[in-house]
Formats: sequence, C-alpha cells, structure tokens
Amino acid sequence: MQYSRERVKRARYAVAAVFCVHGAVTGSFATRIPWIQEHAGVSAGQLGLALAFPALGASLAMPLAGAVSHRLGARTALRWLLALWTMSLVLPSLAPNVYGLCGALFVYGATAGMSDVAMNALGVEVENRLGRSIMSSLHGMWSAGALIGSAAGTLAAHLGGDARVHHLLAAVVLTVLGLVFCQGVLDLRSAPDEAPPPRFALPPRSALVIGAIGFCGVFAEGASLDWSAVYLKDELGSSAGVAAASTTAFALTMAVARLAGDRVVDRFGAVRTVRVGGLAATAGGVLVVTAPHPAVAMAGFGLLGLGVAVVVPLAFAAAGRSGPNPSQAIAGVATITYTSGLIAPSLIGGLADLTSLTVSFAVVTALTFGLVAGAGVLAPGRRGVATAGVGTGSGAGTDAGAGGTGAGGGKGA
Repeated sequence: MQYSRERVKRARYAVAAVFCVHGAVTGSFATRIPWIQEHAGVSAGQLGLALAFPALGASLAMPLAGAVSHRLGARTALRWLLALWTMSLVLPSLAPNVYGLCGALFVYGATAGMSDVAMNALGVEVENRLGRSIMSSLHGMWSAGALIGSAAGTLAAHLGGDARVHHLLAAVVLTVLGLVFCQGVLDLRSAPDEAPPPRFALPPRSALVIGAIGFCGVFAEGASLDWSAVYLKDELGSSAGVAAASTTAFALTMAVARLAGDRVVDRFGAVRTVRVGGLAATAGGVLVVTAPHPAVAMAGFGLLGLGVAVVVPLAFAAAGRSGPNPSQAIAGVATITYTSGLIAPSLIGGLADLTSLTVSFAVVTALTFGLVAGAGVLAPGRRGVATAGVGTGSGAGTDAGAGGTGAGGGKGA
C-alpha cells in the first residue's frame, strides 16, 4: 500500500507511542512484584518458577501473531493484541497463591509476546519506508514507558497502595491510550491471494552467533527489571519505596541511552558502543553484588541499564545484514533475545533459592562482560537499515510472521 512520506512520519510517532504504552505495562508490573510475592505467599524460588510462565505463554502465542495480522490487518491486529496486553496487567495481583500466579503470568506473557510481535513488525515497516534507523529510539520509547510505569508503581508502593487497585487503574488508562494511538499506525493489509506467513523458521548459524550477544544483554535487562526491587528489599533491607525506586533508576538509564542510541552508534560504531556499554554494565554489576548500602546498588542498576540499552537494536541490525535471508536471521535473533528476557527472571529466582540473590547477580555480571568479548560480531559490513522508498515495504503480515522482537528485551526490549 502506498503512503506519502508525511503519513509515514506520522505513523512513526504513533508506533513510538504504542511502544511507550507497552513498556508502561511492564514497568507497572515490575515495581509491584514484592507486593505480589507477599500477597500470594510465595518464596523466592516459587516466584522464580512463576516468572517462567510468561516465557511459556509467549513462546506458545507469538507464532500466532503473524496469522492474526495477516487475517485482520496490521492496525486492527495491533489494536486488539495491545488491549489484551494492557488489561492482563490486573491478573498477577489478583493471584491468591503460586498456582494462580502461574496461570496469571501465563496469560500475561502470551499477550505480551503477541502484541510485541505486532508493534515491532510495524516499527520495522516504518523504518524500511523512511530509509533510516529508528528502532533504537522506538525501543527508547518502550523504556520511557517502563520508566513512567515504574515511577507510578514506586509512588504507589511508597504510599502502601494495594496493587490490585493500582493495576486496575493503570490497565484502564493504558488500554484507552493504546486504542487512541493505534489509530495512527499504518493500516497494512495482505493481498487477497497472499499465503499466510510461516509460523516457524529455523534461524541461520549467523543469527545464533549474533543472538548470543543479544542473549547476554537481554538477560541482564530482564533480571534487573524484575529482581532489582526484590534485591534491595531482601538483601539490603531497604523500604518498599526505596526498593521500587531501584527499578525506576534502571528504567531511566535504559530510556536515556536508547533515545540517544542512534546518534551514538552513528558516531562511534556498533562494536565500540557495545564494548563500552559492556564495561559499564559489568561495573554496574560489581557495584550491585558488593553494595554495602541501597544507594550503591541503585547506582549499579543504573549502570547496568546504561550498558545494555542498545544491544537489542544493534543485534537486529547486524542480523539484517548477516546473510542472504535477513528476515529469517532477524527472526532467529528475535526468538533468542525475547526468550532470554523472559527466562532470566525465573533462572535468577531459582539460583537465588539455591544460593542467594547476590550470587544470581554475580552471574548477571559475568554475562555482561560477554558483551565486551563478543561485540565484534556486530561489526557492520554495510548499513543494516533497509532503504526502501516511501511507497514500498514488505508488509506487516510478512514481518510479523518473521517473529518480532522483545522491545525491552522481552520486556524488552
């Protein structure tokens, strides 16, 4: 479908707003995890088990997103899938026990994954039609949304508010905003004779190498987002308000780094950016595991967010130029990074149950150093952004079928 350049530019802002709404759901949930854990009466190990269910829900539901977009069109599909995601926010805080929490988080993960695929597919389409990089800033908007959501959660936690009421209000507001913003995205539809997109595709070997870098970055992101508040509360004895503020500090540095990411990468290159970021993230991890005071740990989480912020957008760019089938490579990297972000919280919880959260974040620190060692695989042979004209593009249906991404690392991006 043909669109003017001005229409595509407006669509970019609409998609950016959708990313922001999506991130706000994650931020709202993450800051209230300590409340949800206490309300459901679960241990750290049981919480880690429950946090594996979003990964299970997403892995089963994400392949359906391409078919939904193919059948309904990109705009309608995004509208419905985003609404399901925003309303699922109310479920975890209602869980009375570990079984209810697992079920709630399964639905939470399924709706997260499907809406994530749909919005990233539209983001890639807009980027292709503009002919320049926008994905880092889109992921920055996701982080900005996570910051807004976590800030509201921090305030609610500081005031001792009931997470059930907080999440109900947040879900209603975010659902309305999401429906409004979806009106501005491109209304791409598949041709009547176009076959539905494939649900699964084996990634090429190059995508596995690039995906390993994405895995390290997104694992640190997912672990920090979901466990930073618990870490300050349980390991350092901070108040609920201070603990929630650590998540806000992490989300803040992620948002700032991603919003500035396109300019930084253009100036210094992908490899240097990721290596310096890996060093910053490693330093942040060291601060977290050695922190004698909550303020030091908060600074460490801030450095972690700064260091891993641009890893995912650069991994997708590298995948797009890694072989003769860019869509297949991007799909492989997307699957690896999204899975990393969703399994990280559960693995951190399981390890914490066996040892401690301090040991868990020592593992996270080791993974962030992997960014320094492996950044060379992101070296550009050519610019990774497609240079399609305004009136061209692959269509949302095909992009969605490729797999999509984790915006906050699954959070993700």
